[in-house]
Order: sequence, then C-alpha cells, then structure tokens
Amino acid sequence: MSNKVTIRRLKTGVLGLDVLLGGGLPEFSFNLLAGTPGSGKTTLAHQIMFSLANPDYRALFFTVLGEPPLKMLRYQQQFPFFDFDKVKHSIKFVNLATDLLDGDYDRVLTRIADEVQKFSPSLVFVDSFRSVVQSAKSTDPQVSGLQHFVQQLGMQMSSWQATTFLIGEYLAPEAESSPVFTVADGILWLSQHVYRDAMVRQIQVVKMRGQAQRSGVHTFRIGNDGVEIFPRAILEPDTTANHHITGDKRLSMGVPALDDMLGGGLPVAYSMLLVGPSGSGKTVLATAFLAEGARLGEPGVIAAFEKSPNQLLSQKLNKLVKSGQVGLIDTRSLDLSIDETLHNLVETIKRTKAKRVVIDSLSGFELALAPVFRENFRESLYRLVAALTGMGVTVLMTAELEDRYTDLRFSSYGNAFLADSIIVQRYIEIAGQFRRVLSVVKVRGSAHSKDIRFFDIAHDTLTIGEPLTDYQGILSGQPARILPPGA
Repeated sequence: MSNKVTIRRLKTGVLGLDVLLGGGLPEFSFNLLAGTPGSGKTTLAHQIMFSLANPDYRALFFTVLGEPPLKMLRYQQQFPFFDFDKVKHSIKFVNLATDLLDGDYDRVLTRIADEVQKFSPSLVFVDSFRSVVQSAKSTDPQVSGLQHFVQQLGMQMSSWQATTFLIGEYLAPEAESSPVFTVADGILWLSQHVYRDAMVRQIQVVKMRGQAQRSGVHTFRIGNDGVEIFPRAILEPDTTANHHITGDKRLSMGVPALDDMLGGGLPVAYSMLLVGPSGSGKTVLATAFLAEGARLGEPGVIAAFEKSPNQLLSQKLNKLVKSGQVGLIDTRSLDLSIDETLHNLVETIKRTKAKRVVIDSLSGFELALAPVFRENFRESLYRLVAALTGMGVTVLMTAELEDRYTDLRFSSYGNAFLADSIIVQRYIEIAGQFRRVLSVVKVRGSAHSKDIRFFDIAHDTLTIGEPLTDYQGILSGQPARILPPGA
C-alpha cells in the first residue's frame, strides 16, 4: 500500500478534551471510558454523543444498568447539550438489563450485533461495560471464557464502520489484567478524589493510537454546562501572538514617581511581585496599575482571591470592573486548580484583549486551591506566569509578608525567582508612628532606583515621598534623619 490512510478526527464538543486527544477522536476507533464510580463517565459519553449525533451520523446507546434508561435520562436532561429532537431522530437507547438476567452474555453479544445491524449507527456506546463483564464472571468462571467474550465484542465493535465506546467502573488492578485494555484504541481514565473539604475530578488519556496526546493528569469540572476539562499548561511559545519581548517598551504603573524608580515603568510582558504586610497598600497600587491601563486604552484583568466581586476594596476598582475596562475572574470556588484558573484568565484576556493582569493575592490564591494542588504550588505558579507572559501580557502579583522589622524578605514561599521585577512595601517606626516605605528590589535587565522611599495613601491614591536616608538608624531604633525637599 503506497497511499497513506488519513484518519478523520471527530470534534467531541467537550471543552478541553480535543486538546488532550491531540485534535479529536479518531473516527472508527474503539475507546474505553473508565474510572471510579461517580467520576462523570456517563455524562462525558452523553456530551460527546449529543455533540456528534445528527440524522446522517446516528448514535446507538446500550445500557446494561438495573434501572431503565428513562431514569438516567431524567438527570441528563438538565444539561444544555441534551437535545430531545436528537433522541427522536438521531439517537436510540437500548436497555440490555433483561438480556443479562440469566447471565447469558452470548445473548448480549447477539442482541448488540442485531441492533447495530438494524440501526446502522456511526456511534455506539455500551454503559456500563463492567456490568457485562461481572455477569460473564458469574456464569463462566473460566478466564478463557471471559477473554473470548471481551475479544469477540472488541472485534465486532472494531469491524463496524462506527466509533465505539465502552463505559465502565474499573480500579487500577483490574485495568492491568483486563483484556479490554489491550484491544482498545483509546483509553480515557476518569477519577475523583476528596481532600478534606474539597473534591477534585481528574482525567488522563492513557492511550490513543495513531496520534500524539497531551500527557499527564488534568483537572475537570462538571458544571451547569456539563464536563469542562482544563488541560495542564505547557510552556510553548504562542506563535500567533504578535509581540516581541525586548524590555524597551514599558507600562506606566499609574504613579509617576514609581515609574522613575523602575527606570521608566514596568517592561511589557514582565511579571512583577509586589510584596508587603497587611494594609501596606498592595491592592491600592495594583488598582492604580489597572486604572492607568484603562486610561491609556490597555484593558486589564484581575483575579481577586481575597475578596468577592462585591467586596473589592475601592470604588475606583469596582467602577473599572462594572465599565468593562477590567475583567474580573470568578474565584469564589474553594477547590480550584491552577489550570482552571489559567483557563479562565486566558479566556478573559482573549475576550477583553487585556494587556495587564493582576493576581491579588498569591496567599489567597493558594488558599482557594484544592489541598492536593497546594503541594506543588510553586511549580504550578511558574507554569501559570510563564504562560501569561508568553502571551505578551504584563502580570502583577501581590503577596503578603509578615513584617518583622529587622527581617527583610523579598517574597513568600520562595517565589522571588518567578518575578522579573520586585517591589517591597514595609512599615517602619519613627517617633512613635508607623510610616510606610517602598523600594524597587529588582528589574531584570534594567537599571532602577536603589532608594527606600516614603509613601502615603489617601482617597485610594498612592503618593511617593522623599527617600529614607538613614535606614540603619531606623533598624537600630534611632530617630530617622529625613532630607528636606530639594536637598
């Protein structure tokens, strides 16, 4: 054979799934949807089926459950992908429970084959396949009999001009010894785990013949629209983005004196870490950054993890959000993953054509994650920042630090390496009063001010004052010597 066979890839209609599969499901492939009970296998199968089925591309769905299909469909009807017209004209449900009453799985094979021949479907689903296997085990203790049944069903399904799916509950030890895992062209593994007060659902493409798939374990959520998958971010350059990071083009922070301290502003596509103790003015400065962008026609996005949308600190920020100049990421869930957050950020950035992103704060972000994702927070945060800056977006992240007066730190969690620029805000005590100071610790590839300068906040506006000239004296508890203006 000299001509190369081209396999058509079917778009699943499931958010994120085609990315994991390497472009879609191979047509006429024999697939297994496996995993733990309640992990979303049937919902995923229905979502794929309703997306692909039409009068010219019909689907046949076999159920071997002890309950009638109508009970199952009652719940599936709650999702928007469910289409009654398709059930009437493009999708047929067949219940095999009666055929399994006496454990005669040869009759089940015959019934499946007869229904397929009469309906001529392009898509075939069997749910739950494990029920068929358990019935086979109960009537034929010989392993060879079970293998024959599985192999016969697999060969039949592979011989049909249809894309087929077996759906079943499997545990890892079963998977290692089950013949169906050998004959399947594609295997999708779904699981759900409860970690203290959060539940996390995950999916993995274990196998997909003939095409490269996204490796690793990925999180997904079953929401009002059905299954939504959030592929793990991979650090690849965005070849469609029209930007070239040089450090020459800079963005104003909205505070002219701070722009001067940074050497002319924050370079485009840089990541900035703004650290300081509680109440030091981090959110105020982040708001000024977004407001300046809005004034210059550079939309922004904020992920505010410490406050709900109705509790944003300033009227200025609320006004920017309500006017649409700043997009707001919903962070109310307490079982987020880094990849779900990145997906929401990227979608909002593309929709609003945002140039500036604020994450306020990393401390709140970590608490919003499901406990399982907190273990690799630094690694995941690195992927998130790299993906955003790779899009040409400038990122400002706030992080809270405990102010110990004599213990000078530049980041929490050892995250300083993530940032191209670092600004530190601190409190100092002078003559029985707390005063705020800030300094630019780092701007990669650029000269910047080394001064520690006073700043004040009034009416949600940050104003930078004179430099602090005797820092060692402050640390030793002596009165500070302040240069008069113009000195």
